[in-house]
Amino acid sequence: MALQYSTTHRNAAMDDITSKLGATGYVLIYTGSAPSNCGSAATGTLLASLPMSNPVAPSASSGVLTMSTITSATAGNTGTAGYFRLCTSSAGTTCIAQGAVGTSGSDLNLTSTSITSGQTVSVTSWTITAFGA
Repeated sequence: MALQYSTTHRNAAMDDITSKLGATGYVLIYTGSAPSNCGSAATGTLLASLPMSNPVAPSASSGVLTMSTITSATAGNTGTAGYFRLCTSSAGTTCIAQGAVGTSGSDLNLTSTSITSGQTVSVTSWTITAFGA
């Protein structure tokens, strides 16, 4: 049997993401592979920095965090999206979470991972599901 957590614990863990991002959360999309952990400096090229709503998300339900509206942004560079970081500012100095970017089955799915400078980058909907369900 895999390790499991209560729904209360999973909701609290997801709500902590919202709390830590505060009123100025951003989704930063980079090329390449994510660093070994959130505490390490970002790697690759920053393709786009998308502002998140305040609050980032309503309270989690059943261990699922459903993001509020994420504002589209213009890509500043060209490349293939490989990973994202949730950060407290567009400067990306405080990473709260990171994960893979793809077109399906990834932590963050985009319609295409090929991003061109000047292109509008959008996230139309996004949920994060807690561990140990």
